[in-house]
Amino acid sequence: MNRNKKTMKLTLISAAALSVLITGCSKETATPSPAVSSAPATTTSSAVPESKYPASLTYWVAMNGNAAAVMKNYNEMAAYKEIEKQTGTKVDFQHPPTGQEKDQFNIMLASNSLPDVVEYNFATLPQSADSLIKGKQILRLNELIEKNAPNLTKILKDHPEFRKMITTDEGNIYVMPFLLGDELLSVVNGPIFRQDWLDKLGLKAPTTIPEWETVLTAFRDKDPNGNGKKDEIPFYMNLGGDFDANNLLVGAWGITTDFYNDKGKVKYGPIQPEYKEFLATLARWYKDGLIDKDYASITDGKLKDSKITNSQVGAYSGYAGSGLGRYLTLVQPTNPTFALSGVPYPKLKEGAAASLGQYTMPFTGYGAAVSAKAKNPDEIIKWLDFKYSQDGAMLMNFGIEGQSYKMENGYPKYTDLIMNNPDKLPVTQAMAKYFQASWSGPFVQDKRYIEQYYTIPAQREAQKTWTNADHSKQMPGVSLTADESSKTASIMNDVKTYRDELFNKFVMGAEPIENFDKYVQTMKSMGIEEAVKARQAALDRFNSRK
Repeated sequence: MNRNKKTMKLTLISAAALSVLITGCSKETATPSPAVSSAPATTTSSAVPESKYPASLTYWVAMNGNAAAVMKNYNEMAAYKEIEKQTGTKVDFQHPPTGQEKDQFNIMLASNSLPDVVEYNFATLPQSADSLIKGKQILRLNELIEKNAPNLTKILKDHPEFRKMITTDEGNIYVMPFLLGDELLSVVNGPIFRQDWLDKLGLKAPTTIPEWETVLTAFRDKDPNGNGKKDEIPFYMNLGGDFDANNLLVGAWGITTDFYNDKGKVKYGPIQPEYKEFLATLARWYKDGLIDKDYASITDGKLKDSKITNSQVGAYSGYAGSGLGRYLTLVQPTNPTFALSGVPYPKLKEGAAASLGQYTMPFTGYGAAVSAKAKNPDEIIKWLDFKYSQDGAMLMNFGIEGQSYKMENGYPKYTDLIMNNPDKLPVTQAMAKYFQASWSGPFVQDKRYIEQYYTIPAQREAQKTWTNADHSKQMPGVSLTADESSKTASIMNDVKTYRDELFNKFVMGAEPIENFDKYVQTMKSMGIEEAVKARQAALDRFNSRK
């Protein structure tokens, strides 16, 4: 898998035995990485003595939806109850109302009335983390981590690529980060086909764009759902999820629908010549009835659910959890032959380079910052660092030994309390009562969480299949300066609006594909080249980080 082939292995040193790699998962939650071996691995040093932790602290964090379904406050989570026992620190969790997280966060910043700790995705802010540090709203953590966080310090020493990602262009570390510790968990989304339809028609899973066209045509013409009607939707498509999120199909041409990194040179996919070929292919498929005619007007997820569960859809893209496992669970009780499988991201043709695919960087800007007004930052960092220790990592990823997991041959295996909850809670809600691994926070996710969360073999196979895509052109988490951001924000709003509008016109035939060059010139007149230049400067700064 090119550079991402490097396994990012974090180690956990157990008092009794070596355990398997710490890792991280995307969010279907997430977030939120790289494929890894199942060999034993190690992690970090022990926690700072209990007496060094703060007596109390205030902690602002949006409440995860699965947690909100089973508790009112993170203090009710078993992992945090145990952390309080081990550290003696009482935490006043402050959760903004659901749906108001962004507004509440902005209000806090504007009023400069932040609690001790603020957990947030700082990459989503218009201003840089450096500006928040200069504005004396959050603290630079570099020296505080070196002095008070032996566990995170060891992780960053062992994995300099992580340090580079969490450090700003000005050299500041601004959060105790959420890290995906293994490549396996960076890939969680991809193309999904009705395997029973493939089997019924004697077809193999397609691996190239021409094979996709052949299979989709068969889905259209050969009545795979067996109802005697020509009501099949060969490919259920949506612009954002399929192309912006995971580079489906467009990645076969070696480009994306956004900025990408072509060997150190930033390019914008929608103005490349290859994008014209991509659009022409979709336009032909749309005209031939291989794509849902209503794709542009469908925004209701329930309608997608209905079409898939009613055996109308032959191919779509989605997560291994909510897009594959969920539908299998919903449909198979009443339709046992219903089968789904993750298929490879298609290459342009046989023998061509691997397609680009979905990939989440190990760090995406999410973590816990310390307020500049905090009275005891050294103690707070020590408390946060506990989550990166052996004990803390086990609590955040697996919960309480003997309750939510049991050790079997050195492997923390979830109990039926999680996997087959007696109160009929979904797995993610049962997990939330005990630990935080199914979303994000200031810790390193462990791949053994996702290995067990994917309970259906088809999910695990899909993930393995999707990891074989090319991830070398993924843009890292670059940071624009305030000047770059202000100059290009309106440009990109206009560009993306125009891109989406013309995408639909080209695909639906309302705009002749011959007008592509005119479309590109319009993009350039909007300032796309200036936006590319700004991203290039940001990428150059990122690559020069140490």
